[in-house]
Amino acid sequence: MTSTPRRRLAVALGVAALLAAEVATAAAQPTDQPAAQPAARSPGERLRQDTEAIHALGVSGVQARAIAPDGRQSVATSGTADLNTGRPVPSDGYFRMASTSKTLVATVVLQLEAEGELSLDDTVDHWLPGVVRGNGNDGSRITLRQLLQHTSGIHDDLPGYTTPEEYYQQRHDVHGPGRLVARAMAHAPDFPSGEGWAYSNTGYVLLDMIIQKATGRPAHQEIEHRVLRPLGLDRTRWMGTSPTLPRPHARAYQLFGPGSEVDVTDQIPVDHENLSWVTTTRDENRFLRALLAGRLLPPRQLAEMKRTVPVSAEVQRLWPGGRYGLGLVERPLSCGGTYWSHEGGDGGYITLNGVTDDGGRSAVVSMSEARGDTPEHILDQENAASALIDHALCLGGPRTR
Repeated sequence: MTSTPRRRLAVALGVAALLAAEVATAAAQPTDQPAAQPAARSPGERLRQDTEAIHALGVSGVQARAIAPDGRQSVATSGTADLNTGRPVPSDGYFRMASTSKTLVATVVLQLEAEGELSLDDTVDHWLPGVVRGNGNDGSRITLRQLLQHTSGIHDDLPGYTTPEEYYQQRHDVHGPGRLVARAMAHAPDFPSGEGWAYSNTGYVLLDMIIQKATGRPAHQEIEHRVLRPLGLDRTRWMGTSPTLPRPHARAYQLFGPGSEVDVTDQIPVDHENLSWVTTTRDENRFLRALLAGRLLPPRQLAEMKRTVPVSAEVQRLWPGGRYGLGLVERPLSCGGTYWSHEGGDGGYITLNGVTDDGGRSAVVSMSEARGDTPEHILDQENAASALIDHALCLGGPRTR
């Protein structure tokens, strides 16, 4: 979930760690990209040090998994899965996938495009006539491509909490897609379609609705049929309106401020159609590697997915040098070249990931606490996790495109 009056950057990324940030006045500046580590350091040692560095920031639990081109895996954990019992973090525990599921949605849309079932140049009105309208919103001027790359201009107005009291009041609220879209339509667009970039969760709510209209089945069923089963990802599951996760998992915490660290594991994601996926570091690695290796999309559709546009200056604070494709983010590596990712955060779980251009080397780090009380904490957590991904992908030497 995201906050209401102070959530611009949270909405920009769909990351719950940012829910208390007042980014409009934040003075924090991005840090430099992390320097490449010496090649002699083993992947396992580097990964352990990086998970411990994240835990040292105050993040209760961290689990990470990196996979080399030859399939060898390095796994590391740090901290605790439960602040009350002190039990260890499971090395392949479940966590909420959150906005990383946008890559799943984009993959299905591009598969349907490859099959001739739809076109990226179709308008929203073509599939959902009259749904996007009012207050300057016009579904006849917005394309599926613009929804996928966050250039539609559709304003986000997702419900959310900013205090422990609001969390307890709202955690089991259920919001259907029609209601979420209606909230967005109560606002004027952020900019004319195609003339800017602003992260819009509502755009992906609409894409879910379009997948169902095009196939006759809910988007989560299409994802299961088209992506999860072919890849054998049996630990990636859609939980619907369930407020719980399968076991094992680390408890999820949200830091609202000094002395206010709340267990927020028990909740229904605000957009349960899109954000109710749970997964593991093993499954998320396997999905991203298969996608970039060309196992899920024909070459033309994968190339479309990797055609990027600049993100907003606001989001550049978290993704220095980052660009956005169709449900996929391109970020620079300190050792040269770039990698592909889509982070996610919801209900206390924050996850960063990355895979090299050929799908050969990948890494995922999941954190079970969102330190979202200050812009400095947000950036520190983001930068430490980004450093872990960078180190894991750079251990094999310089990258070239």
